[in-house]
Amino acid sequence: MTDPDSASVTALDALDVATEQALEPPPLHAPVMQVRDLAVSFANRTAVRNVTLDFPRGQITALIGPSGSGKTTVLRSLNRMHDLVRTAKVTGQVLLGETDVYGSGVKPALLRSRVGMVFQGPNPFPSMSIYDNVVAGLRFNGVRRKALLEEAAESALDAAALWDSVKDRLKAHAGTLSGGEQQRLCIARALAVEPEVLLMDEPTSSLDPISTKRIEELLGELRNRLSVIIVTHNMQQAVRIADYCAFLLMGEDRAGQLIEAAPTTTLFQRPTDQRTLDYVNGRFG
Repeated sequence: MTDPDSASVTALDALDVATEQALEPPPLHAPVMQVRDLAVSFANRTAVRNVTLDFPRGQITALIGPSGSGKTTVLRSLNRMHDLVRTAKVTGQVLLGETDVYGSGVKPALLRSRVGMVFQGPNPFPSMSIYDNVVAGLRFNGVRRKALLEEAAESALDAAALWDSVKDRLKAHAGTLSGGEQQRLCIARALAVEPEVLLMDEPTSSLDPISTKRIEELLGELRNRLSVIIVTHNMQQAVRIADYCAFLLMGEDRAGQLIEAAPTTTLFQRPTDQRTLDYVNGRFG
């Protein structure tokens, strides 16, 4: 008789061997992800065009620029979130390692476990418990063994600096948490599947200063275990947390374009483009 727990692990291991091989991690010193001549349109209206950018491995990269410049559009292209929009069209290349994530052999669900995402506002599953929220991705991927789920939940909640405050109420609904705690729960949910990259779309924009500080401290700790790509409108935040920054701006054709990318200190103190200098000095945006 087959052990159901063993069967679950086997199912996870065999989820998609071809896709796993296609998504092998990049070499240690290679960019964790790259985009090449990326363009995204919705209903034939171009939102971003001609974006070519490397994302450093093991660092925090901030996408900055005024509203409408295409930051979130670029971010969502990295794990194929635009697949969920019927009118969206993505061209160019998005590479994880040496593999184009839009290739026919790559399954979006598996990709999103390797390139996780945290959205602008906290979005825990409100009818589920704190514990069930954290392990939701693992269960979706076929993990059923209780010991594995419990270990992953504790590890992810600890990494998200939430374990000590929730360990005695894991069965409570996620809606009982504060806004800042809910956002950290969403981070824990993304971390539980052990992604290589964590995408974050203005994760602190709806939080108070204390919760924002905790999230920023958490991001500083996470850079030791994965790469982070974050969209932020807050220039002070970009300076505080990001190792690398990319500045996007809407062009005359109303499409977002990459103006320049550089280590954060360089981009803020010695930008090569006057438009970047004007933006980081608050002259527009």
